[in-house]
Amino acid sequence: MGSVIAVIPARGGSKRIPKKNIKLFLGKPLIAYSIETAQKSGLFDRIVVSTDDTDVAEIAIEYGAEIPFMRPKELSDDHTSAVEVVENTLARMEKEGESIRYACTIYPTAPLLEAEYLIEGLERLKDSNALYTFSATSMPFPIWRTFRIDEDGGCEMFWPEHFNSRSQDLEEAFQDAGQFYWQKRLPDMPSFRFDKFAVPVILPRHLVQDIDTPEDWRRAELMYEVLKRR
Repeated sequence: MGSVIAVIPARGGSKRIPKKNIKLFLGKPLIAYSIETAQKSGLFDRIVVSTDDTDVAEIAIEYGAEIPFMRPKELSDDHTSAVEVVENTLARMEKEGESIRYACTIYPTAPLLEAEYLIEGLERLKDSNALYTFSATSMPFPIWRTFRIDEDGGCEMFWPEHFNSRSQDLEEAFQDAGQFYWQKRLPDMPSFRFDKFAVPVILPRHLVQDIDTPEDWRRAELMYEVLKRR
Protein backbone atom coordinates (compact mmCIF):
# COMPACT_ATOMS: atom_id res chain seq x y z
CA MET A 1 0.00 0.00 0.00
CA GLY A 2 2.80 2.43 0.76
CA SER A 3 3.42 4.81 3.64
CA VAL A 4 2.19 8.30 4.43
CA ILE A 5 5.06 10.71 5.01
CA ALA A 6 5.24 14.27 6.34
CA VAL A 7 8.23 16.35 5.30
CA ILE A 8 8.97 19.61 7.14
CA PRO A 9 11.61 21.66 5.28
CA ALA A 10 13.50 23.75 7.85
CA ARG A 11 16.91 25.11 6.99
CA GLY A 12 18.97 26.96 9.56
CA GLY A 13 19.40 30.30 7.81
CA SER A 14 16.91 33.17 7.92
CA LYS A 15 17.89 36.78 7.35
CA ARG A 16 14.84 38.75 8.51
CA ILE A 17 14.18 36.62 11.61
CA PRO A 18 17.43 34.88 12.63
CA LYS A 19 17.03 31.16 13.44
CA LYS A 20 13.32 31.60 12.70
CA ASN A 21 12.40 27.93 12.59
CA ILE A 22 13.59 27.30 16.15
CA LYS A 23 13.02 30.74 17.66
CA LEU A 24 10.73 30.56 20.69
CA PHE A 25 7.12 31.28 19.74
CA LEU A 26 5.21 31.82 22.99
CA GLY A 27 7.75 29.71 24.83
CA LYS A 28 8.18 26.84 22.36
CA PRO A 29 10.33 26.48 19.22
CA LEU A 30 8.29 27.47 16.17
CA ILE A 31 8.88 24.18 14.34
CA ALA A 32 7.49 22.25 17.33
CA TYR A 33 3.96 23.40 16.50
CA SER A 34 4.07 21.83 13.03
CA ILE A 35 5.55 18.60 14.37
CA GLU A 36 2.94 18.33 17.12
CA THR A 37 0.04 19.06 14.74
CA ALA A 38 1.30 16.36 12.38
CA GLN A 39 1.45 13.95 15.32
CA LYS A 40 -2.02 14.94 16.51
CA SER A 41 -3.52 14.19 13.08
CA GLY A 42 -2.58 10.51 13.40
CA LEU A 43 -2.03 10.34 9.64
CA PHE A 44 1.70 9.81 9.28
CA ASP A 45 3.91 6.76 9.38
CA ARG A 46 6.94 9.04 9.56
CA ILE A 47 7.41 12.76 10.26
CA VAL A 48 10.68 13.84 8.67
CA VAL A 49 12.46 17.19 9.00
CA SER A 50 14.84 18.23 6.22
CA THR A 51 17.50 20.57 7.57
CA ASP A 52 21.13 21.58 7.17
CA ASP A 53 21.36 22.83 10.75
CA THR A 54 22.31 20.69 13.77
CA ASP A 55 20.36 22.91 16.20
CA VAL A 56 17.19 22.47 14.13
CA ALA A 57 17.87 18.73 13.95
CA GLU A 58 18.24 18.39 17.73
CA ILE A 59 15.02 20.27 18.45
CA ALA A 60 13.10 18.36 15.77
CA ILE A 61 14.19 15.04 17.31
CA GLU A 62 13.34 16.32 20.79
CA TYR A 63 9.75 16.92 19.65
CA GLY A 64 9.41 13.54 17.96
CA ALA A 65 10.40 14.05 14.32
CA GLU A 66 13.05 12.12 12.38
CA ILE A 67 16.23 13.34 10.69
CA PRO A 68 17.12 10.38 8.45
CA PHE A 69 19.87 12.46 6.80
CA MET A 70 21.08 16.04 6.77
CA ARG A 71 20.16 18.23 3.83
CA PRO A 72 22.95 18.60 1.25
CA LYS A 73 24.70 21.94 1.06
CA GLU A 74 23.60 22.58 -2.53
CA LEU A 75 19.95 22.56 -1.38
CA SER A 76 20.46 24.90 1.58
CA ASP A 77 20.79 28.34 0.03
CA ASP A 78 18.30 31.20 -0.38
CA HIS A 79 17.43 30.19 -3.94
CA THR A 80 16.43 26.57 -3.37
CA SER A 81 12.68 26.01 -3.34
CA ALA A 82 10.78 23.88 -0.86
CA VAL A 83 9.64 21.76 -3.82
CA GLU A 84 13.25 20.83 -4.62
CA VAL A 85 14.00 20.05 -0.98
CA VAL A 86 10.95 17.83 -0.51
CA GLU A 87 11.51 15.98 -3.79
CA ASN A 88 15.13 15.31 -2.82
CA THR A 89 14.02 14.03 0.60
CA LEU A 90 11.34 11.72 -0.77
CA ALA A 91 13.60 10.40 -3.54
CA ARG A 92 16.36 9.60 -1.03
CA MET A 93 13.90 7.82 1.23
CA GLU A 94 12.61 5.77 -1.69
CA LYS A 95 16.18 4.91 -2.71
CA GLU A 96 16.70 3.58 0.81
CA GLY A 97 13.66 1.31 0.46
CA GLU A 98 10.69 3.41 1.63
CA SER A 99 7.51 2.87 -0.42
CA ILE A 100 5.58 6.15 -0.30
CA ARG A 101 1.94 6.48 -1.29
CA TYR A 102 1.11 9.97 -0.01
CA ALA A 103 3.40 12.77 1.10
CA CYS A 104 2.63 16.05 2.81
CA THR A 105 4.88 19.08 2.93
CA ILE A 106 4.22 20.99 6.16
CA TYR A 107 5.90 24.34 6.64
CA PRO A 108 7.71 24.86 9.96
CA THR A 109 6.22 28.35 10.20
CA ALA A 110 2.59 27.29 10.64
CA PRO A 111 1.73 27.44 14.36
CA LEU A 112 -1.93 28.12 13.51
CA LEU A 113 -2.27 24.89 11.51
CA GLU A 114 -4.94 22.53 12.86
CA ALA A 115 -4.96 18.75 12.45
CA GLU A 116 -8.48 18.67 11.04
CA TYR A 117 -7.33 20.44 7.87
CA LEU A 118 -4.47 17.98 7.34
CA ILE A 119 -7.04 15.20 7.64
CA GLU A 120 -9.38 16.91 5.20
CA GLY A 121 -6.52 17.40 2.76
CA LEU A 122 -5.70 13.70 2.67
CA GLU A 123 -9.36 12.67 2.44
CA ARG A 124 -9.93 14.99 -0.51
CA LEU A 125 -6.79 13.67 -2.20
CA LYS A 126 -8.01 10.09 -1.84
CA ASP A 127 -11.57 10.86 -2.97
CA SER A 128 -10.79 12.81 -6.15
CA ASN A 129 -8.72 12.82 -9.30
CA ALA A 130 -6.47 15.48 -7.79
CA LEU A 131 -2.73 15.00 -7.67
CA TYR A 132 -2.34 17.64 -4.97
CA THR A 133 -4.39 19.23 -2.20
CA PHE A 134 -3.19 22.31 -0.35
CA SER A 135 -4.16 24.91 2.23
CA ALA A 136 -5.80 28.07 0.91
CA THR A 137 -7.88 30.96 2.19
CA SER A 138 -10.04 33.72 0.77
CA MET A 139 -8.64 37.16 0.03
CA PRO A 140 -9.84 39.75 2.58
CA PHE A 141 -10.58 42.35 -0.10
CA PRO A 142 -11.58 42.07 -3.79
CA ILE A 143 -8.38 41.89 -5.85
CA TRP A 144 -10.20 43.61 -8.73
CA ARG A 145 -10.07 46.94 -6.90
CA THR A 146 -6.37 46.83 -5.99
CA PHE A 147 -3.77 49.29 -7.27
CA ARG A 148 -0.05 49.89 -7.58
CA ILE A 149 1.84 52.98 -6.43
CA ASP A 150 3.75 54.66 -9.25
CA GLU A 151 7.14 56.39 -9.19
CA ASP A 152 5.56 59.72 -8.27
CA GLY A 153 3.64 58.27 -5.32
CA GLY A 154 0.30 58.25 -7.14
CA CYS A 155 -2.09 55.35 -7.70
CA GLU A 156 -2.78 53.22 -10.74
CA MET A 157 -5.46 50.53 -10.60
CA PHE A 158 -4.74 47.09 -12.02
CA TRP A 159 -8.36 46.90 -13.19
CA PRO A 160 -9.61 50.51 -13.46
CA GLU A 161 -12.89 49.32 -14.96
CA HIS A 162 -13.86 48.11 -11.45
CA PHE A 163 -13.33 51.41 -9.63
CA ASN A 164 -17.09 51.84 -9.16
CA SER A 165 -17.93 48.14 -8.84
CA ARG A 166 -19.57 47.00 -5.63
CA SER A 167 -17.56 44.47 -3.65
CA GLN A 168 -20.46 42.02 -3.60
CA ASP A 169 -20.60 42.07 -7.41
CA LEU A 170 -16.96 41.01 -7.84
CA GLU A 171 -15.76 37.42 -8.02
CA GLU A 172 -14.15 36.13 -4.83
CA ALA A 173 -10.44 35.33 -5.05
CA PHE A 174 -8.31 32.94 -3.01
CA GLN A 175 -4.66 32.63 -2.04
CA ASP A 176 -2.20 29.95 -1.00
CA ALA A 177 -2.20 29.74 2.81
CA GLY A 178 1.35 28.35 2.94
CA GLN A 179 0.70 25.68 5.57
CA PHE A 180 0.60 22.26 3.86
CA TYR A 181 0.72 20.57 0.46
CA TRP A 182 -0.41 16.96 0.00
CA GLN A 183 0.63 14.93 -3.03
CA LYS A 184 0.08 11.49 -4.43
CA ARG A 185 3.43 9.81 -4.96
CA LEU A 186 3.29 8.72 -8.61
CA PRO A 187 5.92 8.29 -11.35
CA ASP A 188 6.52 11.38 -13.52
CA MET A 189 4.43 13.67 -11.32
CA PRO A 190 3.96 17.16 -12.77
CA SER A 191 5.14 20.01 -10.57
CA PHE A 192 2.59 21.60 -8.26
CA ARG A 193 0.69 24.50 -9.80
CA PHE A 194 -2.71 26.11 -9.39
CA ASP A 195 -4.71 24.07 -11.89
CA LYS A 196 -7.43 21.42 -12.07
CA PHE A 197 -5.19 18.78 -10.49
CA ALA A 198 -4.66 20.84 -7.31
CA VAL A 199 -7.67 20.98 -4.96
CA PRO A 200 -7.66 23.69 -2.27
CA VAL A 201 -8.65 23.04 1.34
CA ILE A 202 -10.18 26.35 2.44
CA LEU A 203 -9.08 27.62 5.86
CA PRO A 204 -10.73 30.52 7.71
CA ARG A 205 -8.60 33.67 7.48
CA HIS A 206 -8.13 33.81 11.26
CA LEU A 207 -6.01 30.64 11.01
CA VAL A 208 -3.67 32.01 8.34
CA GLN A 209 -0.63 34.22 8.88
CA ASP A 210 2.65 34.26 6.97
CA ILE A 211 5.67 34.67 9.24
CA ASP A 212 8.34 36.46 7.24
CA THR A 213 9.00 39.60 9.30
CA PRO A 214 9.07 40.55 13.00
CA GLU A 215 5.69 42.24 12.49
CA ASP A 216 4.27 38.99 11.07
CA TRP A 217 5.69 37.12 14.07
CA ARG A 218 4.02 39.38 16.61
CA ARG A 219 0.71 39.25 14.74
CA ALA A 220 0.85 35.43 14.67
CA GLU A 221 1.51 35.33 18.43
CA LEU A 222 -1.47 37.59 19.11
CA MET A 223 -3.70 35.48 16.86
CA TYR A 224 -2.56 32.28 18.55
CA GLU A 225 -3.16 33.67 22.03
CA VAL A 226 -6.67 34.82 21.13
CA LEU A 227 -7.52 31.43 19.61
CA LYS A 228 -6.25 29.56 22.66
CA ARG A 229 -8.24 31.78 25.03
CA ARG A 230 -11.34 31.13 22.95
